[in-house]
Amino acid sequence: MGYRVAVVGATGAVGREMLKTLAERNFPVKEVAALASGRSTGSEISFGDKTVLKVQNLDTFDFTGWDIGLFSPGAAVSAIHAPRAAEAGCIVIDNTSHFRMEHDVPLVVPEVNPQALTRIRRGIIANPNCSTIQMVVALKPLHDRFRIKRVVVSTYQSVSGAGKEGMDELLLQSRRSLVHDQIIPQQFTKQIAFNCIPHIDKFMDDGSTKEEWKMVVETRKILDPDIKVIATCVRVPVFIGHAESINVEFELPVTASAARDVLRSAPGVAVMDTREDGGYMTPLECAGEDATFVSRLRKDPTVEHGLAFWCVSDNLRKGAALNAIQIAETLVAQGLLARKAA
Repeated sequence: MGYRVAVVGATGAVGREMLKTLAERNFPVKEVAALASGRSTGSEISFGDKTVLKVQNLDTFDFTGWDIGLFSPGAAVSAIHAPRAAEAGCIVIDNTSHFRMEHDVPLVVPEVNPQALTRIRRGIIANPNCSTIQMVVALKPLHDRFRIKRVVVSTYQSVSGAGKEGMDELLLQSRRSLVHDQIIPQQFTKQIAFNCIPHIDKFMDDGSTKEEWKMVVETRKILDPDIKVIATCVRVPVFIGHAESINVEFELPVTASAARDVLRSAPGVAVMDTREDGGYMTPLECAGEDATFVSRLRKDPTVEHGLAFWCVSDNLRKGAALNAIQIAETLVAQGLLARKAA
């Protein structure tokens, strides 16, 4: 059986990665539509090695008869068009932040909570925040074995998390910095080239940023509402790949060796931790990879049952496009698309 799949926001960084990932994983498509705003209508975009799609106008597209909508057009656009697609019978997998915390919308990472897909009420499934996805993939097997009480995480997030415009700004600023030319930030609040910015998204009343808030509430919705989480999210001058330094406090005794064994057998996790020069994974090396990589596993002696580790993942793949495609694959495997059609 083949499925009709509409990719919304197809000309953006995540949309292009969705098309690429669909083709790479041989998702059973019968037809693919590339959708974007009116200004991109008529342009061409690749799907796989041989197919070129002509971009269609999202505003006038009829979702009737389409099985899956992979959305990554920005929250304001999803707010308008995702319910329209769902009402037409198309199951929406939305990569924006708009629906994530709504109680009747499942927030899903297939390696962590695939059972949530049985609770689709509005025809919409939310893809979590990129930094949340890689963290919960690593935390889930540890939580199952040792029961997590508290997580302290600092992120080092690449500029691709801000889209193509963020990547363009890093490239432009890097060039200008090297020739001592004037730099005027546009996409970020301060110069990003050769710098780190502890500010992603808007500030909230308690002093946290919305990105930090997302990591807290999304982790609790996906994994366990009783887990305490505090995050500090930092933008760094890396093009692709998010990194995280994570400290976890457990209810049960834990050792680095036992945690390493658990993670090695966990779906979606790759352990690279040899305690020698270069025996760890970096954002540069994880670009283009599907796994969430865990390194630098060690005991945290500041709490009774503590563990510290380093975690990296490609934010455009597992943090966005790949996770969305995996959700679609899980829908197929669970027979939920066939049920919808019936």
